[in-house]
Amino acid sequence: MMLVHNPAITIRSEVQVTALRLWHVPLTSHTAYYMAEGKTCDTVETVVIAVETDAGVTGWGEVCPIPQYLPAYARGVAPALLELRPVLIGADPLGSESLMAKVDAHLPGHLYAKSALDIALWDITGKLTGMPLYVLLGGRRAADLPLYHSITCVEPDEMGRIARAVQAEGITQFQVKLGACGDWQTDVERLAKVREAVGSGPLVYGDWNCGATSLDAIRVGRGAAHLDVMLEQPCATLADCARVLSATGLPMKLDELAHDTASLLDAHRLGIMDAVALKLSKFGGLSNLRRARDLCQYLGAKMCIEDTWGSDIATAAALHLAAATDPARVLNVCDLSGYVTPRIAPEAPARKAGRIVPPEAPGLGITIDSDVLGEPDMILD
Repeated sequence: MMLVHNPAITIRSEVQVTALRLWHVPLTSHTAYYMAEGKTCDTVETVVIAVETDAGVTGWGEVCPIPQYLPAYARGVAPALLELRPVLIGADPLGSESLMAKVDAHLPGHLYAKSALDIALWDITGKLTGMPLYVLLGGRRAADLPLYHSITCVEPDEMGRIARAVQAEGITQFQVKLGACGDWQTDVERLAKVREAVGSGPLVYGDWNCGATSLDAIRVGRGAAHLDVMLEQPCATLADCARVLSATGLPMKLDELAHDTASLLDAHRLGIMDAVALKLSKFGGLSNLRRARDLCQYLGAKMCIEDTWGSDIATAAALHLAAATDPARVLNVCDLSGYVTPRIAPEAPARKAGRIVPPEAPGLGITIDSDVLGEPDMILD
């Protein structure tokens, strides 16, 4: 076995994947989380994977699809990895993108399952090089990162109370969930109550998660135009979102429909991407999300760098990429693990004064609590 020597570190030039382990872990929200069209996050299953190597280094990945939300399914991860076993076992995990190209050739699609795998491969590379992932992703550009708080779609007065409470903790950006009751006037009141609660200045944006018709979204936008708000992903198509923009003149953030280069370019062309949510599981992990980040920086869009749902592993991965991004283009990040229990890595970063610091140890920089995981549900070797 040849060793590559560096004054600071020693890296094995030949490393092999020896096994994969997988767990299904239920994550329970601190409070039930309501969205448009009756979608709810209460207890959601996250999938944690460990990629083991003959170097004695383990990489960790996570993906947590929300049921009935996007074309992703927690119980679909294990079959995808089983199909990929011939490609993964014995493969070189260093660098991630080389192995992920082989993964894509063997199994097209299934990006959500590949997201957890790609994160784990990056974790291995960081640990074997002795570097935090933000170094490998371009270098650290921010000491800490701004957080937003997502406010569940409940009664307007209660949403205002929640906004005041988290503002007292330092939060200055507020995502207001809309559409749970199907009444556009109540959605206007939700935005008004949150704006009243936090005062002028903080960023407030209303999010339908694709659950509004263009008519209802336009009525809400016009009714709330005096409040200084942004709209997030009102409708299920880019064309309908563009109609809402044209009728309201309000800035718009894209989310669910942002999933690859083509969707980002189409949204930019239509003018509906003042901001965009870049989510690990939709793009297939850090490798693809880094390329999306670079494109959005070129296009001039503000970015929320996060994942659909999850705990400490997904949060840490997103924080590393955000820390390596031009701070002028980072709208915010999300401490996903702050919304749920249990914590998979209890000592991982948490919000403080409305911001969060990325992990600084090699790789993802977090330590997994094996007692939380228990025995794996699948082992591939």
